[in-house]
Amino acid sequence: MTDLDLLHFEQLKKSVQAQYLTEYTPSFDEISKWKGIDIIYFQEDLRKKAKGNISEKSFYTYFKSSPVTKLPRIDMLNLLSIYAGFDSWYDFKKQNLFVGELLKDEEDLSESDLKELEKTVSASVNLEENQENTVSTVKTEPVLSDLQKSDIDNQSVEEIPQNNEVTENKRFTPAKKSYQRTAWIAASSVFVILLGLLGFKDEIFQKTYTYHFTDADRNQGVQSDIEIKVIKENESPILYRIKPGEKFVYASKDKAIKMQISSAVYENLEVNRNLENAPKEETIELKPDDYKMALYYFSIKDIKGENSEQLIQQKRKQLENLISNAAVITQVYDSDIYGLEALDKEDYITLVTTPTTSLKNLNVIEMKKDNKGKIVSIKFKISNNENNP
Repeated sequence: MTDLDLLHFEQLKKSVQAQYLTEYTPSFDEISKWKGIDIIYFQEDLRKKAKGNISEKSFYTYFKSSPVTKLPRIDMLNLLSIYAGFDSWYDFKKQNLFVGELLKDEEDLSESDLKELEKTVSASVNLEENQENTVSTVKTEPVLSDLQKSDIDNQSVEEIPQNNEVTENKRFTPAKKSYQRTAWIAASSVFVILLGLLGFKDEIFQKTYTYHFTDADRNQGVQSDIEIKVIKENESPILYRIKPGEKFVYASKDKAIKMQISSAVYENLEVNRNLENAPKEETIELKPDDYKMALYYFSIKDIKGENSEQLIQQKRKQLENLISNAAVITQVYDSDIYGLEALDKEDYITLVTTPTTSLKNLNVIEMKKDNKGKIVSIKFKISNNENNP
């Protein structure tokens, strides 16, 4: 990397900004001043025109500060160059040379150097193999000796007389060994049984409980995934994910169970059960959350057709009634440079009622309601889904 590369990157940022301004009107013309909703719309346009994406973290790292002190990776440089109307990062630099700059053909040079390096390594490996083969082909002459020659054909064999007493003792040895083996097998069997009882004591004494989930308003099975956290004292929570229509089967020897149930479209619910007298099978009702329903609808639907504008206005009114005018709304970023950003009610409703790819990654971290059911606080985050860092 050279200082000229950093200057070229500053040029590229201006070109990207100019390209976006030809079709859109963000809150500020200067790209370094763009905020959450502007960044989301820019990401959507980048996916559409350059078939790639950069995360909020990368945007804040490379676009919020100027001049930058390091370059992004080459794949991100190529992506931004394509968005600005060039074939690649190399093509962008080639068409935006500074006075007196000689741009080396980096791509051809790198390929040529790589081939030369492969030839050198290949020649080195062949040389080492030839040397090893030369060493291994040195023959060693066998040394013959007459010192070990012997003729056993004429040697006499001395017969050893049998001891009758030893023979007699051998008759009783098999019976003794048979008794010892029987006793050893019996003791081993008892040990194995005791070990099995100890190893499977949880399975022997535990009970199995089955939970079904239904929609409280529609009296039918839930229509979205459910997350269940089983809370145990002095232990980390255990997370289970249940698909629509599935039941939750839980085996335990505990006397009680505590479950925290959450979903994309239902209100959070905490369930506490005393398992000593609890039924083996139970149905739990989940109450739909209008706010979550509205977000979920826009996250999975691509609203098109004649009634699209009417549907969007309908959902906007629904959210306007649910959210307090004085609500504190905060977006959280994965960035050391820019961690939090406040949004007003109208901007937030516009964000969540505009079907974009980024909306599918929106997660509500925290939401609070007052005693009248109005939402007074929302903290959310759009997860990093960057294909090109």
